[in-house]
Amino acid sequence: MIYLDNQATTPLAPEARDAMIRWLDGPDGMGFGNPHSPHKLGRQAAAAVEAARDHVAALFPAGGKVIFTSGATEALNLAIRGTSGKGSVVFSAIEHSAVGDTARDAGLSKMLEVDARGICDPSQDIGAGARLIAVMQVNNEIGTIQPTRDWHERAKRENALFLVDAVQAYGKMPVAGADMLAVSAHKLNGPKGVGALWVRDGVELQQVQTGGGQEHGLRSGTLSPALIAGFGAAAKLAKERMEQDAAHAEALWNRAREHFAGWTLNGSDTSRWYGNMNIRKDGLDVARLMSDCRNVMFSAGSACASGSGRPSHVLKAIGLSDAEAKSSIRLGWGRYTTLDDIDEAAKTILAAAKDQELWG
Repeated sequence: MIYLDNQATTPLAPEARDAMIRWLDGPDGMGFGNPHSPHKLGRQAAAAVEAARDHVAALFPAGGKVIFTSGATEALNLAIRGTSGKGSVVFSAIEHSAVGDTARDAGLSKMLEVDARGICDPSQDIGAGARLIAVMQVNNEIGTIQPTRDWHERAKRENALFLVDAVQAYGKMPVAGADMLAVSAHKLNGPKGVGALWVRDGVELQQVQTGGGQEHGLRSGTLSPALIAGFGAAAKLAKERMEQDAAHAEALWNRAREHFAGWTLNGSDTSRWYGNMNIRKDGLDVARLMSDCRNVMFSAGSACASGSGRPSHVLKAIGLSDAEAKSSIRLGWGRYTTLDDIDEAAKTILAAAKDQELWG
């Protein structure tokens, strides 16, 4: 099996797994303590949480606080629903549904346009009275990198807060300057079920979930030392390997582009993360292609919307027709992908696509 769906999730790093094991132990191992309990086991678990928090924080801008959540969706909800004051939430047309749907549900909202490359121009009209602007750093479907620095400056001029969905950037490149940043552990070879919201010093959020208020009085619920320890180990490893991993991703990109030279790239070919390649071939039956290539794991679009039958809202936003969007595939590689994997996957996909042309 060849795994090329790293935008959906990434394999768990061995280092992250090792960090988690102690905090999954039962009575004999005594690693199961509640990190909010005052006794010895609780204090040990709390210390593990705080050590991991330091590693997670090291990939964010200096200062601010890290609030652990169940993932980026919860982090984005806290950021959008927790910002006080009147005004609209402004977001780009290619945001994840965790931003778009939450912004619409939270009240007034305005969607920003993107160009054919998938770039959201920070000089466009955003309307009056924005309280929050949300623009993701790296798009999960087409890999486009946004001018988030310019958007942050625009937000300051508008007296609005700036929120970045940094899920696909965190651990792969320096994350954008922002007032709030949302991330998820399982997108950087950590475990599923844990993420974080980084909040700049001076930004005040309202509690949107009642209960114990364990995380800075804003997020309630007992923390999982095992998940957080895995998150911390994955973040530490990503920081150490950032340049190496980026160079590896670009080498795989160059090899894949050679194989798929006749296919059309969706999104920018320069302002992008090179671990993501969204491509299309006119007339391609993607469902049939995936069935014919069962040993290669890739996506027909965003995994979060798979099975809906609807064309990708991201591909539609950059101007693709329904037919073009539905003839697109997303290939995503990572730290543990090899050049041989790319070669074998390309051979399989290209042969199956050729069969479609020959036999209809």
